[in-house]
Amino acid sequence: MKISFPHMGQVWVGLKALFDRNGVECIVPPPTSKRTLSLGTQHSPEWVCLPFKSILGNYIEALDMGADTLLGVAGPGLCRLGYYSKVHENILRDLGYQFEMWAFDWQEKQIVGLAEFIKALLNQKSWRKIVGEIRFGLTQLFYLDDIERMTHVVRPREREAGATSRIWRTVGDRVCAAQDWHSLKRVKKDILEELDAVEREPDVQVLRVGLVGEFYIALEPFLNRDIEEELGRMRVEVTRACYISDWAKVWLFLEALGMSHGAKVKKAARPYMKYDVSGDAMASLGETVLHAHEGYDGIVHIQPFTCLPEIIAQNMLPQVSRDHDIPVLSLIFDEQTAKAGTATRLEAFVDLMRRRRMRRGRQRAAS
Repeated sequence: MKISFPHMGQVWVGLKALFDRNGVECIVPPPTSKRTLSLGTQHSPEWVCLPFKSILGNYIEALDMGADTLLGVAGPGLCRLGYYSKVHENILRDLGYQFEMWAFDWQEKQIVGLAEFIKALLNQKSWRKIVGEIRFGLTQLFYLDDIERMTHVVRPREREAGATSRIWRTVGDRVCAAQDWHSLKRVKKDILEELDAVEREPDVQVLRVGLVGEFYIALEPFLNRDIEEELGRMRVEVTRACYISDWAKVWLFLEALGMSHGAKVKKAARPYMKYDVSGDAMASLGETVLHAHEGYDGIVHIQPFTCLPEIIAQNMLPQVSRDHDIPVLSLIFDEQTAKAGTATRLEAFVDLMRRRRMRRGRQRAAS
């Protein structure tokens, strides 16, 4: 068995560690690129969203590298993503590829098919051993997210442009190479120390922006045109609404204890959306309200073209912006979106936020 999966941020690190540590050959497709999108777009319906095309491109590249087993997700509550694995499978078979597809059915508070997959994959190991390996992979993802959060703090304050990003580009491979608990903790400590050592500008004025929207676009830098790096270059500290580790903690632990941050988000969104329309629409609204209450300078809302839940959220965000006095920029991405155009819109939005902060400062000084 040669197993593969689509890219979504740094999730490949945890999956590769799980398979490698259990003797399963894992084929990680190349990072999502123009070629990936070209392959996916070529074989996708024109109107379908960008994640569909990106995932299909990842699958094609993985199969061309020798993969014979693909992982995907299905089920209700995932917008149209819940149907994609079956459609991807049909397209790939029409293209002549031979493979096995494992699509895990996301149901409320459970993942149908996951236990059966793990048992079939690792049938020579005890469940205790398997749980330990899963825990190690999850910890790698948690550490990656901790490190990424720190890059969002350091990048807008760095003296040498690009210093933080140079460190970040090495992080995935370094964490993936850690094969035991001691080396994993050591790698995290070393990386955090490197980030802490990045020289800062002492008097820089940093804005705070909340990044909300569709989770796949938010997690995959190539698809969002490296929006977090662009904002950091403009002296903006980004707080992203979704991380893999947050999802895992909520799904595996906090939801069962009734301590999920999601409940707080839904409560904040209720005045604007009484019912969950699937996807991340309610989270986009709720996180915007919460960020406004926390004194953020603005919100950047990102979504793939034709994303139905985010289209609904986008139409409600102007009212949220007025009610809570926070500027919101909505950006829509497809395979035609240019990085330069995105940067231009971000620069204009950052200028607006800086002028707004200066005006408010003068008003407070005068009162």
